[in-house]
Order: sequence, then structure tokens, then C-alpha cells
Amino acid sequence: MEKSLLDTHHKALTLNRDRRAYGTIAEIGAGQETARWFFRVGSAAGSIAKTMSAYDMQFSDSIYGSCDRYVSRERLHSMLETEYNLLSQRLDEKRCAESIFFVFANTVSTFNYSRSQEGHGWLGIQFQTQPHETVSEIHLHVVLKGSSSMKDQETLGILGVNLIYGAYYQHQDPVALLRSLMDGLSSDLLEIDMIDFSGTAFDSVDNRIIALQLVQHGLTPVAMFQPEGKLVQPAEALFKKAVLVERSRFCPPTNLTINLLDSAYEAFCCENNVDSDDVIVFSEMTLYNLRDGEDINIEDFLQRVDILCALGKNVMITNFAEYYRLAQFLFKQTSKPVALALGVPSLREIFKEKYYEHLDGGILESFGLLFRNDMRLYVCPVLEEDGSLLTINELKVEEHLQYLYRHLLQNDFLHNLDTVDRNYLNIDANAVLEKIRCDDATWQNLVPSAVVDIIKKKSLFQRDG
Repeated sequence: MEKSLLDTHHKALTLNRDRRAYGTIAEIGAGQETARWFFRVGSAAGSIAKTMSAYDMQFSDSIYGSCDRYVSRERLHSMLETEYNLLSQRLDEKRCAESIFFVFANTVSTFNYSRSQEGHGWLGIQFQTQPHETVSEIHLHVVLKGSSSMKDQETLGILGVNLIYGAYYQHQDPVALLRSLMDGLSSDLLEIDMIDFSGTAFDSVDNRIIALQLVQHGLTPVAMFQPEGKLVQPAEALFKKAVLVERSRFCPPTNLTINLLDSAYEAFCCENNVDSDDVIVFSEMTLYNLRDGEDINIEDFLQRVDILCALGKNVMITNFAEYYRLAQFLFKQTSKPVALALGVPSLREIFKEKYYEHLDGGILESFGLLFRNDMRLYVCPVLEEDGSLLTINELKVEEHLQYLYRHLLQNDFLHNLDTVDRNYLNIDANAVLEKIRCDDATWQNLVPSAVVDIIKKKSLFQRDG
């Protein structure tokens, strides 16, 4: 019964019958699919002041101003600003005491038949929660997976209704709003890979947590944000970039963690086909590295992120347990070289066949996916108990995989990071964490000074209770 009350028809009709909500719907690129729902269910005069489309570029520019790309956040923002200013100018005096205004807009490119290319687009809303209130705002980016333009249009119509309904009736609980965006939809139809909440209704919202929720609830496999905490859309962040990623728990980032990444960056930038100006570096955490049992500790997540952002790191959150899945994602976003920074223990794990039993081609299929498109792995040595170094040259894999391993070495898919400070190689992040929790001051010698300052200032990583 509850599900039927939350279908698209019910949501659109609820808004139409709510005499407070009143606004504009402006859609570019995929028809008037959101507006159509409000007219289809009846009583649209109660909520809709205006609907419009401006498909011709000259018309669009004359209304919203020129921009480099029509399917962009820049265009979405100008649409929302222009339409909201018009709405308030024309109706404020007559309706401001009784109405809470909204403007919904989207700018979208649907499935391209000639290129067999997925659609994508930006959707957003500016809205009030009370009369006379300054606006709050939601922007989101969507990747459309429909096999036809018509299917993408249907998806957008439902998503648009969900967003408007959520803004009005679920803004007090942004996580519930986030999850409700998929009502009547599925991950087979779309991904929402970025969403940004701002304004008075969302003063207490931390968009870094929202990024985590996007991945945790299956709306996207990857979310990213910059050191200042600003969420970024992956395709835009990675476009024409050479990408270097270090996967770790970062609990906490140690001298070894940071030195490994710095050494990999220097080596990557020295490659003949890599321009240092085009390199973007990410610290990646998977959901598997964030879980404490079945749950994710949000406070613990924020502590790790606070440190990484303070160190100036771009952060990536993924649901990729296997490295080849991460590689597939990165290859899809950029044609430039891609590299991973890791230690010998992680490389040894990559060669364990148990992780690939679900693939028809097993480990060979996974390696075919991982090591295509000029992938390279920068591998930090391990300090053995006898004081010797275990590098990629000494690592032993299963006998039947030795020829495969030799192939990777001989073709420069694996690079030995011999520039990592040998004094850091015996640092164990788990031991450092335990020292922090036991108030053993020697931990301060094992992490960068900036990390020491943050942990002490914010009393991070303390034992529960």
C-alpha cells in the first residue's frame, strides 16, 4: 500500500493539489517529460505557472546567455537563476504571502543512435520551504542507460517528478530524499553520480556524506570530491586527464601511505606519454574498506576524509572490490594513461584466482580488463623480517601463473617504486591506529606532521566509549 502512495502519479497529483507549491518547469533536450506528468494527472493549474523548452541554440542563448556546453551544470544554473528571477518578479507581489515558489530545470542529451552513446544530463531545482524564504537548491547529474531516446525520456520524466516531490516533502531528511529519487526506476535505467545540496533547507547537510550515500545505496558505483569538499561529476573531473589512484583505508594516512603516492606520482609524470599538467591524483576508499561489520561508520569515514582533504587530496569512493572494475571505470572516462599505486601485498592479492571465479575467463579475463589501455601499476616494496626488500622482481606467484607474471614485468605493466623511503617500509597503519587509541605518543613519528596536527586538534580515531 505504501509503495502505491509513492508512485509517480501520486507524487505529481499531490503537488498539483498543494496550493502552496507554485513554479516553473523548463526542460531542454528530452521533451517536456516532467511537465507532462503534472498535466497528465490533472489539476496542474494549481502548481504550474509556466512550462517551456528552448531547443534552438540561439533561442536558448538569448534566454539564458551563452555557454560552452549546453548539457552542463553551467547551463543548468543559468536556467534556474533566470527562471526563478522571472517567477519572483512577476508573481511575488500577488502570491508571495501564500505560495512557496520553485523552478525545476533540466538540460539533457538522451541515447545517441548514430554513436550508440549513453545519454546524460543535469537536473536541478530551486525552491522555498516557506513563503518569503531564500531559495534552497539541488543539482544532480545523471547517466542514462536506456537503449532508446524514448526510454531515456520516460526515465527523466519520473526522475523529475521525484526530485520536485522530494524537495518539497523530504528536504528535512536528505538521505530519504536521495533514495526516493529512484522510486519507479532502477539502476538498469540510470545512475546518479553527483548530487549537491545547498541553501537554508540544507544548512546542516555535509555533501561528503551524501557522496558516500550515493555509492552505499547503489545510485552510482563512484563518487568524487575535491579537497574543499566540493562534489565533482566523474566524467568532467577525468575528461582528458591522466589518472593516478592509490587505494587504501587511510586510517590514518601514514608516512608510508603518502610517500608511496608521492613516489608513484613522480614516476608517472616521468613517463614519455604523460604530461604532468594533465595528471589528476585520487585517494580511493572502497565501501569494503569503510565497513565495520555490515555497517559503515559515518564518523570514522569523515575523520579519514578530513585528513585527506587537509592534505590537499582528491577523494574517490567506490564499490569496486576488484582492481579490474576500477580500471574499467577509469578507461571509460579518459583516453589518457591510467596508473595505480599499491604495495607488494596488494599485488600478491591481485594474483589470487579466488577473486575471479565469477568471471567466465577467470583471472585471464580480469587481467585482460585491468591491463588494457596502457594501464601501469607502481608497486612499493615490502621490508622482510631479515631486513631484505621484496620487490616486484622477487615476488613469487603460483607456478602456473609465473608466465603471466613475467609477461607483465617484461612489458612494463609493473613498475618498481624504488624511491620510497626505506625507513617507512615497516610502518603498519593498523599498529599506528592502535597506538593512537592507546595514547602511545610514538604514533606521531609515523604520520606526516600535518596529520598529527589534525588528529590532535580534532581528537580523531579515539576508541569508542
